[in-house]
Order: sequence, then structure tokens, then C-alpha cells
Amino acid sequence: MNGFTGFDPERFFRAGLGHGGALGIQYHAHGDMWAELALPYDAKLVGNLGTGVVASGPILSLMDMATSLGVWLRADAFVAHATLDLRVDYLRPATPGKTVIGRGECYRLTRSIAFVRGQAHDGDADDPLAHVAGTFMAPDGYRR
Repeated sequence: MNGFTGFDPERFFRAGLGHGGALGIQYHAHGDMWAELALPYDAKLVGNLGTGVVASGPILSLMDMATSLGVWLRADAFVAHATLDLRVDYLRPATPGKTVIGRGECYRLTRSIAFVRGQAHDGDADDPLAHVAGTFMAPDGYRR
């Protein structure tokens, strides 16, 4: 295993660096094997100026990060890994002006593969705008 143990997603996001920082993604909440991130509405992220709807790319990035955090929480360590597959089923457009919340969960972790799922919503978890399912791979393994 590589990285540090006792993974803390709040600390990870505090710096606001990288791709997530550029998009404005923020820490929201977490548990032992799930994490929630927030993507506040920003006109820079709009994909259709006529409707004001956030583009799909930032939502995909939000969900990739939320599911990665779920893996690191389950592994209890920051482990370098790659997204092998992340299927996104968009159910509806995000509501203009609203923050999108992305929740990612690692429901199974093997020595080198993590299986994830999640959903994104804009205020009502019972009315999701997207579902995701995917896998990550850690070349050096998630466990020793």
C-alpha cells in the first residue's frame, strides 16, 4: 500500500488544489466508505447559456472524486489509483442556480480493484440527476 493511513477527506479538500479546486468542488460529508462533495453553481460551469444548466463534465468530475474518496475511506489510506470505468447515467439536468451534491460509495474492495457507486442530486436525494457505477484499480494494491 502507498500513501498515508487514516485518510481524512476534509483535510484533503482544505487546500482546494488541482482539478477539483479549479471547479470549486468542496467537501460536504463522509462515513467509513462513502463521501459527499458539493459543486456550487457557477456560471463558468454552464454548458448551455440559454438554459443555465451546468455541463455534464463538472458533474462527472464531481462523481469521480466522490467515488475516489469513498475508496480511500474504505481503504483508510490515500492510495494512488486509476479510474478503470465510470458509467454515468444522467437522469435529468441539474437545476440552474443550485449546488449539486455528489455521493460516492465503495461497496467492495479487493486487493487491487475497488467497486463504486453513487448519485448526484441538487437538493433532494430522492430526485437524483445522475447515477454512477464504476471500478478503480490500484497498481500497488489497496491492501498489503
